[in-house]
Amino acid sequence: MANSFQLAQTFLPLLDEVYKADSRTAILDSTKVEIVNGNTIKVFKTDMDGLGNYNRNTGFVDGSVTGTWETLTLGKDRGRSFTVDRMDNEETIGMAFGTLASEFIRTKVTPEIDAYTFAKIAGTTGIDTATAADITIGTTDVPGLIDEAERSMNENEVPVDGRMLFISESAYAGLRSKVTRTVMNGEGGINKEIESYDGMRIIRVPQIRFYTAITLKDGSTSGQTAGGYTGTATTGYKINFMIIHPSAITKVVKHVLPRIFSPDENQKADAWKFDYRVYHDTFVYDNKVKGIYLHKGATALS
Repeated sequence: MANSFQLAQTFLPLLDEVYKADSRTAILDSTKVEIVNGNTIKVFKTDMDGLGNYNRNTGFVDGSVTGTWETLTLGKDRGRSFTVDRMDNEETIGMAFGTLASEFIRTKVTPEIDAYTFAKIAGTTGIDTATAADITIGTTDVPGLIDEAERSMNENEVPVDGRMLFISESAYAGLRSKVTRTVMNGEGGINKEIESYDGMRIIRVPQIRFYTAITLKDGSTSGQTAGGYTGTATTGYKINFMIIHPSAITKVVKHVLPRIFSPDENQKADAWKFDYRVYHDTFVYDNKVKGIYLHKGATALS
């Protein structure tokens, strides 16, 4: 299977590039996580006593420090297999199979990983939340909502440096409508884009990836054969914005090397075969839940 491995190596840089280019949550990927046994990671958790009175005769009050290793299992194991007939590929001058991998990552894998990540974080018990409200562009005071989020996070002593503002397109439009900012270049072009707010990097998220709950389709059950995901009806809501401090979470996306078989290697059909599998999950640290602030809509998904 040497040819299969070499083909996968050729396609892999493109796959990684596509994921990083279009993902809204790749910026949160953990880079210092040791994966144990393929799909588990270990997190070291500590707790300690606070200050006590110092006595000039007896000295310091003894304190204790506890440390435990918590094992977390990547909960999502997803994959797909595609075949492209040799003749179909030749008749399109190699485009049929050549574009399959990148389009699959861009249009299917990346949106699902983003949607799952946001929903998993939004569903974590103990995160900071606001009163739910739908956004009306031009009417809703989006800057005021964000200011309240910052105030709440400041009260909870969440570090200011490093916070990221993930925002829906509707909430972003509402923010922009309330913030007067116009930049003109020498050619008369106008730029109204807001790249940061109070030092927080702004990351705009398509609403279809921005729900408080999603349902993953298994790809085989009747009605779910197309795979992918949907926002969960009745219990899911649109997310307007989330402020996330990256230190509050661990996000792991482990791409298993794609398997690519040429028609000569494929023993079942005279066709190119592409298998793709990915382990991933996101965890919010118990002692850092306040590093997440959620503002969601008031109307449940239907």
